[in-house]
Amino acid sequence: FENAGYEVIIEYANDAVERQITQIENMLLKGCKYLIIAAVDGYAISDTVEKAKDAGATIIASDRLIMNTEAVDYYVTFDLIRMGELQGGYIESELGLKDGKGPYTLEIFSGSPDDPNSIPFYEGAMSILKPYIDNGQLVVKSGQISLDVTGTLKWDSAAAQARMDNILSAYYTDEKLDAVLSAADVLSMGVISSLNSMGYGTPELPFPIITGQDCELTAINYILEGKQSMSVFLDAAVLSEKMLTLVNALEAGETINADDTYHNDMIDVPTILYEPVLVDINNYEILIERGFYEESDLIL
Repeated sequence: FENAGYEVIIEYANDAVERQITQIENMLLKGCKYLIIAAVDGYAISDTVEKAKDAGATIIASDRLIMNTEAVDYYVTFDLIRMGELQGGYIESELGLKDGKGPYTLEIFSGSPDDPNSIPFYEGAMSILKPYIDNGQLVVKSGQISLDVTGTLKWDSAAAQARMDNILSAYYTDEKLDAVLSAADVLSMGVISSLNSMGYGTPELPFPIITGQDCELTAINYILEGKQSMSVFLDAAVLSEKMLTLVNALEAGETINADDTYHNDMIDVPTILYEPVLVDINNYEILIERGFYEESDLIL
C-alpha cells in the first residue's frame, strides 16, 4: 500500500477485542478513509464499524467476516467453502471412496463456534464426506458429526487433544482410526499428540489421514515426518494484493465486480475471493518458493 502511494496505519490487536476497538476508534480520529479489519471477534465489533461507517470510512473485512451489521462494504478472503472441499476431497481421494472402498472410520474436529469461518469450512468438507457417512463407507464411531458437537472453542489445541483422548479411549480400543477431518493445523497438533500417546505412528498402527489448514511450520514438518497428511496454504501476500486492487478500484471510482457474497446475518456482503492451495508431501516446496519458509526451517 505504501509503495502505491497510500499513507498506512497498521495496528495489531494481539487477539484482544477491546484493544482492536480502541485502535479502530483512534484510526477514525486520524481520518482513515479505508479500514481493513481482520476482526479478532467478528461479532464483537459491529457497533464500532457502524460508527466508522457513519464517519465516512469504507469498511473492508479481511479474512474474517464482520457479523450482524450493515456497515461492511466488502469482504476479502480466501474461498472458505473451497478450503473445506480441499480437505474433504483429500480424504475422499486417499481412501478411494469414489471407487466404493470402505468402510473406514472417521472423526471430525471443526473450528471454533465463535468464528464465522468455521461454518463454511465445515460445509465445504461435509458436502463431500456426508454422502459417504450416509451410505456407510465412512463410519464416525463416536457419533459426533454436527458442527455444534465437533466444534473446538477458540481453536484450542489442548481441547482437541483432550477430546481425541476421550474418543480413542471410548471407541477405538480394538479398531484403528482411518481419517481425521481437522479444520486447522492447530487442531491437528492436538489430535496428533493424542494419537502418539495411544501408540499410533508405528508400522502396525500408522497415523490416520489427518487434514489441516494454515501451513504452520510444525504442521509442515509433521507432513514431512508422515504424521499429518496435508494442509491448506492461505497466502497472505495474495490476500494483500487483492486488497490493494480493491482499494485502487474504489479510489478510481470503478465498478467492483465481486466474486461472491457472504451473508453476515444481516446483509449479503460483496466478497473478493482467492483460491487456497492444497499442500502435502508432493508439493510442500511451494512454501519455500513463495518465501513462506526457508529450506532450513524444514525437517528434510
